[in-house]
Amino acid sequence: MASLRPNMLCSGRATAQLRAPTPLLRVASPVALKHRPSVIANAAAFNPLQNPATPIARPQVHTRGEVKCSASSASTPAAEEPAPTASWKLPTYIFLWYAFNIVFNILNKSSLNAFPCPWFISTLQLAASGLFMCVLWATKLHPVPQVDKAFFLTMLPVGLFHTIGHVSACLSFNCMAVSFAHIVKSSEPLFSVVLSGPLLGVNYPGYVWLSLVPIVAGCALSAMKEVSFAWAGFNYAMVSNIGMVLRNIYSKKSLTKYKNIDGINLFGLISIVSLLYCAPLAVVLEGSQWSAAWQVAVEKLGQGPFLQLLAVAGVFYHLYNQLSYMVLNEGISPVTFSVGNTMKRVVVVISSVLFFRNPVSILNWVGSATAILGTYLYTLASDKFTAEQKAAKAAEASGGSA
Repeated sequence: MASLRPNMLCSGRATAQLRAPTPLLRVASPVALKHRPSVIANAAAFNPLQNPATPIARPQVHTRGEVKCSASSASTPAAEEPAPTASWKLPTYIFLWYAFNIVFNILNKSSLNAFPCPWFISTLQLAASGLFMCVLWATKLHPVPQVDKAFFLTMLPVGLFHTIGHVSACLSFNCMAVSFAHIVKSSEPLFSVVLSGPLLGVNYPGYVWLSLVPIVAGCALSAMKEVSFAWAGFNYAMVSNIGMVLRNIYSKKSLTKYKNIDGINLFGLISIVSLLYCAPLAVVLEGSQWSAAWQVAVEKLGQGPFLQLLAVAGVFYHLYNQLSYMVLNEGISPVTFSVGNTMKRVVVVISSVLFFRNPVSILNWVGSATAILGTYLYTLASDKFTAEQKAAKAAEASGGSA
């Protein structure tokens, strides 16, 4: 502010001189500011700590009733500047998200190779996730969610679809290579677009549907020369896609009003509710096989290493999911998160191929790259459609107010 002199001294003895026709600085009352929501369009631009180039008046109280008004600008001493933001958090969280997911997929497949009981392993992983969250809540390392009976009833369908998605994925990994199962699971956007119409009333434009073509084509190419291909594994992966999409849709429909529950707590609660479904079904559908399979696994690995393998796989199941929510909590956009999730799938596919030494043909690689590219194109198309919807709603609102 050029009209504000940095070293102006306003003495209490010359009060009459301050009564100029046009005051140099007028401070609105808190009530007036409260009823003017459109005055500040951008909070970051208003906040001088985030925009130090904007000068503001800093009153300094002195003795004998004097008030000294000075201007603060970019030349503010370093002691008054805000502490730099922790820019290391987001890349660190993304790195750990990828690393934990890679470790989990390797441990999960190794567990299934030694103990081919996917229902048991799925149940154990859900229990490990629920136990992990209970420890965080008991030690106050994470705030305890405030839930009621209505919230629990709302969670029942969400937990059911999470159970379907999680167990079906584990069944798919038990039937075929991890790399190919992840390629099939990259077709999840197809079911999201198909099911969002009848369940959410969202009708996607043509360019979103076109972005799904590379996904379908890539999955088909990968399946043509996949050595570990099995129809059972392929079908389980597709069922997993449907389960996860329905979980997301019902979460969006039912849980949006519970803003007080963060993502980490939400995943922990979903895991606990899902465990209530999964445990009894595992006993009924697979319980008769556990004793014989356990003996074979112990003879093959030893009881100590086998138990350690199951426990560590369960811990990493929770850790990679928790890190994904921590990445979201850093304030990145959904499209950025989707791109990161797509790249994570690439890393998981490559790492699993290298670790398990699965034979992969050139056609497999071409199909995998095409499917993953299609997932990225879908992310861009979906983000464009969301932006168009927001712009249309804003235009409609402004037209109605006019």
